[in-house]
Amino acid sequence: MKKIKFLILGLLVSFILIQFIKPDKFETYTAINENSEYNKLLTSVPDSIELIIKNSCYDCHSNQTNLQWFDKIIPINFVVDSHIKEGRKALNFSNFDSLNSKQVSAKLFYSLNKALSGEMPLPSYTLAHSKSKITNKELQQIKSYLLSISERKLTDSIQIVKNSIEYYQLLDKKIKQQVKPTLNGIEYIPDYQEWKAVSTTDRFDNRSMRVIYANDVAVKAIETGKINPWPNGTVFAKAAWAQQIDNNEIIRLGNFIQVEYMIKDTEKYASTDSWGWARWRGDELKPYGSDALFVNECITCHKPVEKYDYVFTAPLNLNVLNSSK
Repeated sequence: MKKIKFLILGLLVSFILIQFIKPDKFETYTAINENSEYNKLLTSVPDSIELIIKNSCYDCHSNQTNLQWFDKIIPINFVVDSHIKEGRKALNFSNFDSLNSKQVSAKLFYSLNKALSGEMPLPSYTLAHSKSKITNKELQQIKSYLLSISERKLTDSIQIVKNSIEYYQLLDKKIKQQVKPTLNGIEYIPDYQEWKAVSTTDRFDNRSMRVIYANDVAVKAIETGKINPWPNGTVFAKAAWAQQIDNNEIIRLGNFIQVEYMIKDTEKYASTDSWGWARWRGDELKPYGSDALFVNECITCHKPVEKYDYVFTAPLNLNVLNSSK
């Protein structure tokens, strides 16, 4: 019995002593009492929207971290420290006022997508911080706000006709011109416009729209329902245009922005999550990036849909479309 008491006492003393072990700079995080007031960080955003972001994001994505008592217990403090460091590096709301309105809108749209995909807040974080969970109602509030600030202005009809002519000229130009490969060695595929369009997306935050084309391998996978994972040989081309809105409020294609490819090859692209990533910008079809590491940007963006083989857009039901012909 005496040995057990000594053992318990020893463990208790050891537990107390190891509490002095802390991550570097852990004490430098702003200690904010839960009942104290935060400084407003998003001066251009309504208080109701900032409150949602504050409750769910600020602990890891701002300089206003509210550490709970249990966050300071070893080894939890090392986990929390890692969340804060990585979170601030990826997105820091304390720096938002240095961004212009378009950058703010893009960052909020990015944050909304992270929340909608279930990637953020981290499920492992919300287990102990239940107040950081975002409800469906709050997600809808953020979505409605972003829609309200998107600029849906009518486009001059003369400009629409001009861009329509330029669009067909551009298609012809793309077929004829010599395009340099991307910096990771992927060759441009000029005939993607002849592939089947399998989906579209509307980026209301930056007034652009995208058409996603799929090659024969991808189309067959869609028709047979074998799309997760996508088979080797799958190629998607996502072409993006600026939006134009005519007097009937119909959205039309404006200036060409870029085209991106995703090429599935589990062996050739093993180091980049089994996909080859490529992007050409503007009418000149200039390869994107300053070096081959631009693919890290692509992978990071598609990480939230890793469980869907890194593909954001759910394709149209081609079997229904084919049967309606």
